Amino acid sequence: MDSSPRSFNPSKHLREQFVSNLPGSSMLQVFALLNHVALLTLLRYIFCSQAVNDASKNLKSYLSSLALDYVFIVLPTLLIFTVLAEWLYECTIGLFLLVIFSAVVKRTYNLPYTEGPNAARASISSYRVVTMFITCLCILAVDFRIYPREFAKTETYGTGLMDLGVGSFVLMNAVTSRQARNISSPMSRWKAAFRSTTPLLLLGFARLVSTLSLDYQVHVGEYGVNWNFFFTLAGVSILTSILNVPAKYSGILGSAILVGYQSWLSNGLNVYLLSNERGTDIISRNKEGIFSLFGYWGMYLIGVQVSYYLFFQNRPTKQRSKHETRIRVCLLSIVFWILTLLIDRHVERISRRMCNLAYVIWVTAQNLQLLALRFLADNVVGNKVLALERAFDQNLLASFLVANLLTGLVNLSVDTIFVSSSSAVLILVSYSLTLCVVMVLLDFSGIKYKFW
Repeated sequence: MDSSPRSFNPSKHLREQFVSNLPGSSMLQVFALLNHVALLTLLRYIFCSQAVNDASKNLKSYLSSLALDYVFIVLPTLLIFTVLAEWLYECTIGLFLLVIFSAVVKRTYNLPYTEGPNAARASISSYRVVTMFITCLCILAVDFRIYPREFAKTETYGTGLMDLGVGSFVLMNAVTSRQARNISSPMSRWKAAFRSTTPLLLLGFARLVSTLSLDYQVHVGEYGVNWNFFFTLAGVSILTSILNVPAKYSGILGSAILVGYQSWLSNGLNVYLLSNERGTDIISRNKEGIFSLFGYWGMYLIGVQVSYYLFFQNRPTKQRSKHETRIRVCLLSIVFWILTLLIDRHVERISRRMCNLAYVIWVTAQNLQLLALRFLADNVVGNKVLALERAFDQNLLASFLVANLLTGLVNLSVDTIFVSSSSAVLILVSYSLTLCVVMVLLDFSGIKYKFW
């Protein structure tokens, strides 16, 4: 009789192989996927009769608004990420035409929008929620066969939808950071760093212990043997605290770090990071996570500079109009897309695994594209806020934690790679609906979970 302990995850190696050695998709495909979600959100805005009002917290009406958001945004997104992926371009073009037609018919293209100190806040919040929402959907969907392999994270070079995840999270935190807003912390620099970093380190170690104790699948080529997403966020926070510069100069420092890191990669470090050989020391075992910190640090600093330039420069002496901000966002998006194509072709191809220069510029371009689309839609959106946006915006990191817990529960309960397409869709619908309801309940209860 076999006396060896029973594994919680007997299909661990199969699941790891299922998400390994993937080449990714084209940049155009990722571009279309992001635009599709943004257009679905815009379509929901057109048919949204009112905003979720802070003053009238009625759970029944809150959940009713969420149900409409789910039908208009979440469900179609799930379908285009899975069973309708083959018709991505046709669906995106059709959706674009439907949005234009609906806006004209409903006459929502000339709604007033906010000017003043908080003029850009709604647009930034909407962009952040869309980014987090996509990430939360994908982290479970990728474990099912109905999720196209080209949307998953690439092994070495290339672009997939999920390659945007950690980079977008770093960037969207930079956009709303205290550094970008030129707000001094009432605490000392080191005390503030300790306060923001300690929870991330605890989450990182909690994830490490749980994956080891439950024998949970880990794609080693993503961060390394022991490293994870939370350690990367903590590392960026620590490095930013060590070398803290004003927002208007952060782009210079970030560019210098990225150029230096890229030079190091081009002179042989990339071969080391992409090889499967690992030593027994902690650096070798976690080489991807540790060395990519330079790229994410540079990305964060670039994000601070971009945000300062777009939204917070000259405050409070001079208030920039939203029209001027919209033009700046669109122009910057175009500039970063041009840089992406040039660097990817002439310097080094995009690699999330190393977080090289091309990856940083590509993630910035994609995020600015989402932001630009939201700003361009201001005349349609007006001052409305969706229930889904409000619920996630109040607890962005908490939504990611809840999504990870639900993903873990599903993976430990269901052999996802052998599930039929219909069952997979049903599980994903249940998962996404549960996540949305939990976030609404957290917001309704006044619970906010933020430290980075």
